[in-house]
Amino acid sequence: MRTVLNRLFVQPTNNSMLQLLRYCFVGGIAFLVDAGGLYVMTEYAGMYYLLSATISFIAGLAVNYMLCTAWIFRKSKLANRWAEFIIYAIIGVVGLGLNALFMYLLTDCMHIYYMFSKIITALLVMLWNFFARKIILYK
Repeated sequence: MRTVLNRLFVQPTNNSMLQLLRYCFVGGIAFLVDAGGLYVMTEYAGMYYLLSATISFIAGLAVNYMLCTAWIFRKSKLANRWAEFIIYAIIGVVGLGLNALFMYLLTDCMHIYYMFSKIITALLVMLWNFFARKIILYK
């Protein structure tokens, strides 16, 4: 059992399925930062939900980047960390656009409660982010 857990969560890997599993775990942590920030800023600070969704998404993206580069994607296709971060950020900006679009469509157009919209949106954007980053940036 210890060997399995070690392989799943500790040893470096290039296996896409293991990376996706780890990415889901990291994504869960980033989602807590994102959704928690969205809720607090919308409910307690009185911010418009699309503005708080943008700010909280950026906070979640920062957490995601730090954890991903330290734990999941240790081998970049790029030697330059700044270039890697810029491409990571561009993928994140596309994800931010998708986040805003899906939040708007689900909340304003389909009249779904914004926190439920966030759950659906987070899953879709997580898949975009993982596969874009895996294909473009990492070995």
